[in-house]
Parts: sequence; structure tokens; C-alpha cells
Amino acid sequence: MKNFFLSTVVFLFVFSLNSAPYGRDKNLTADQIFIDQISLKNQSKKILMNIDNMSLSQFFEKYPDLKTYQPDVISLYKNRNYSSIWYDNKGLIEFANLLYSKVNLLEEEGLKSRLAYKNKIDGIFNTDSADNLSQIDTEIMLSSMYVFYAKKVYQGINPEKTIEIGWFLPRKNLSYECLLDSLLVDPKLLSKNEGQLFRQYYKLRDVLKKYRQIEKSGDWIPITTDSLEREYKLADSSKTIGQIRHRLVVTGDLKKDSKSNVYDYELLEGILNFKKRNGFNRNYIIEYKHIQKMNIPIEKYIKTIIVNMERCRWIDPMLTKADEYIIINIPSYKLLYKKNGTTELESKAIVGKNMTETVVFSSNVSKIVFSPFWNVPKSIIDNELMIAMAQDKNYLASHNMVWDKGRVVQKPGPSNPMGLVKFVFPNSNDIYLHDTPAKSFFQYEYGAFSHGCINMDKAKELAELILKDDPNWSIERINEAMKGEKETTYILKNKIPIHIGYFTAWVNDSGEISFYNDIYGRDDRLSELLFSDDTE
Repeated sequence: MKNFFLSTVVFLFVFSLNSAPYGRDKNLTADQIFIDQISLKNQSKKILMNIDNMSLSQFFEKYPDLKTYQPDVISLYKNRNYSSIWYDNKGLIEFANLLYSKVNLLEEEGLKSRLAYKNKIDGIFNTDSADNLSQIDTEIMLSSMYVFYAKKVYQGINPEKTIEIGWFLPRKNLSYECLLDSLLVDPKLLSKNEGQLFRQYYKLRDVLKKYRQIEKSGDWIPITTDSLEREYKLADSSKTIGQIRHRLVVTGDLKKDSKSNVYDYELLEGILNFKKRNGFNRNYIIEYKHIQKMNIPIEKYIKTIIVNMERCRWIDPMLTKADEYIIINIPSYKLLYKKNGTTELESKAIVGKNMTETVVFSSNVSKIVFSPFWNVPKSIIDNELMIAMAQDKNYLASHNMVWDKGRVVQKPGPSNPMGLVKFVFPNSNDIYLHDTPAKSFFQYEYGAFSHGCINMDKAKELAELILKDDPNWSIERINEAMKGEKETTYILKNKIPIHIGYFTAWVNDSGEISFYNDIYGRDDRLSELLFSDDTE
């Protein structure tokens, strides 16, 4: 019996050596080989965790409040041949802990949502918890947590809801599978991922942190005004001046607080920067409306930042990767022409008034029309021209207009509302970007006067920049085409993307934030969608 036992041990030892993987150290003892084989068995057990459709179905039946994530979770496992995402041979992977930490810090992303069954997830990462999930349930729970986080941070509210509130810029396509692959390879992308989120998002997030710190410090002290004073000028003295000075230091418009109650040139520098950031005309007078803007509660500013972070989630970062594009921000009344990453032109813009709002959408400028005709929209004919013609029979002729096949057309000329050049981009809203003879409108802080089209202050300069590399379009030829005598159309060789957006908060490359008036009242509607339910 003893010989038999020894023979068996020798046999197992030799068998182990012969069956060892290629390249194994031949000096390993039998005990080490045995432990190695146990480890391999455990590793195989982890990797081959049986995550099948039945397991997934049973999980979501057990946790019905997570069913909204079921299709995307199933896709994750299908993409990985139903193998484990969150376990390796050592247990939970480190990325699971990182993601859990980010879920606990959603407020930093401007979000207040809370994942259902959060207590179950807490138990996964709390070794003292008595509420232990099975390995399968833990695996699927973590996948549900990932989809929840990705939806909230990288995608935002449903596209159907954004259309309901008038946002027609194309929403980005988010692949949860590809995103997860990239995060697993480079977990640092959890903190900043400009491949998935519009760069402006992270600038706003930095300012959100700053404003929350100000809120916490209690340094946002309301400014009191002298009852008899409606405006302040250089050399004026008042306690209100001292309070304004302190506020501008808090917001970063001034570097230091001299504590002076006199309106001096140091304060003027801060006032000019404040006005620039908030869409006011830049002059030295401090008016009551400026103090009103400063006295908006900081909670309101924080909510404005959060709302605009949400808008950034919808934008495909690739929209601004084009070599050349035009971007218009409606609330700022501003147009930017970008080329090769540089701002080539900044122009004031007039946008649609409340009854004829300019639409938020993207298109491509396909042609430039010099000295254009104006095809008067039917709504203007019905609501304005018919009344004018009834009062003055010569109205059309006196305004260089004619009837043409049942419509009214205004001939080219200096009084044409299209101005001397327009930029055409296909859209169903009959919106153009164009010059205007009404240049006086650009001096006002408020800029919503049009019927929906976008009038720009520097239309000629834009045409020159677009055509400057075209040898057939010299400055002299452009000037000739813009005499207002004959319509001339030039079809662009390369279409230029144009994006019309709506941002009431915007951070520049220096980290300074600008706040613009919510002229169409869209912030409150979006805020209601964001914060109507803090649990999902």
C-alpha cells in the first residue's frame, strides 16, 4: 500500500511537470505547481462567469427600477461575448472603484440624479456591509451603474425632449461599448474626455466649482444702493461703490480690493471687464441695471452654468473640428468665423425677436449672393405689407418692390433688408445670414429685432475672408458685386458648416465666464427637465 501511494505521488509529480505550460520554470516544486494550477482554475472561473440572457433577465426582474438600462447593458455583454467586465483574477478591477467614486461626485458634473438601489452599490464597496450581492448580481449592477453614469454625464436628456424645447443642432451618437473600451484602457478619461464631451463643458465645470466655493464662503453679499442715485461716474463716492468693488474682486474682474468708496480708474478697469462679460456696452457709467445684474443671487448663476453644461452634452465635439466654420450664439448676439482653429472674424449679430425666434440648428453655407433680391416671406406680406399697401397705393414702387408670380420681391439696392450680401445655407425655416442697411441696431445691447434671419455687422468682411484664397474674387470684384445694381451668385467650392446655438453662459480660453440674457426664456424650461426628478 505504501509503495502504491509513493508511485501515485511520483506519477502526479511527473504528470504535472509534463503538463505545465510552455516556458514554466523547471525548478518549481510540486507544491508550487499545484498552487499555480488552483490559481489558473480560479482565474478561469472568474473570466468565464456565466452572464447569459437568463441571468440578465432575472437581474432586471429583481431590480425593476433599473430596467431602463437593460437594453444597453445587454449590448455591453453581447459586445464582449457575455464575459465579465468588472472582475479579473484578483477580484473587482480598480476601474470599478474609480467609476463608483465618480458616481458619488455627480454634483461636480452639475447633476443631482441618484441611481436606484444606490444602497446595494454602496454595499459592493463597503467590506463591512451585510447586504452582499451575488457575484453575478454585482457584475450586472456595476454595468447598470456605468450606463447610468454615461447617460447622465456624456449624453444628457433624451433627444426627443431637446427637440421639444427647440434644439435642432444634431445630437452626437454615443456608443456605450466604445466609450467603455476607451475608459478601461485609459481611466483618466473619466475626469476629462474631450473626445466625447464638447470642450466648453469642462470650462463651465471649472467655473461651476469656483462659483460653488464663492457660495459656500458667503462672500456674495447683496449690493445696496443709495436711494437718490441712479448712476455712478468717475470720482463719485458712495458705500455702494465700495460694495461694487468688493463684488468685482469676488468675480475676478478686479485683482484686489482697495476698500475705497471712490470710483477711481482701478475700479473702471473692473467695470469694463464686467460689462464685457455680461453683454453690456463698454463705457464708464455704472447704471442701476448693472447693479441689478450683480445682485442676481449666486444660486441663479450656478443654475445657469449647470443648464449650459447640459447643452454641451448634446453637442458632437467634432462639430468644431472642421477646418473652417461659422458659429452664432443667439443670446450673445455674436458671430464667430473660425479657420484652422483661429478666430478670423468676430461680428455683432441681430437675431429673431420673441415672436419670430431664430431657430437653433446646423447647416452648410453653400453660396454667397451679392446685391441680392429679397423674396418677402408670406407672413410679412400678410401681417405687414398688406396693411401698408392699403394705406399707400404706391408703397411697393416707393420701396423698390414688385409683384412677381404671386409674391413680393424687393430689388437689389442699399435699402434692401438683405443688405449687399447674403450667405445661403439650406434650411426649412427660410433663414439667411446677411448684411443689413440698419446698422444703427448694432449699437444697442439688446439685439433681437429680426424676423428670424441673422443680420451681421461685418458681412462684407466675412465674404472677403471666405473668398480671400480664390484668385477669381479680388477685393475689387467683391466691391463691384456689392454696388447693389445686379444680383450675383457664387457657389462655394467647399461648403462651410454653420452652427446656430443657444448658450446663456460661455467661458473663454482665459477662463472668464460671460452671462447673457435668456432672451427666449429657455433656461427655466431646461432646468425643469433637469431637476424635475432627482432619482433615476
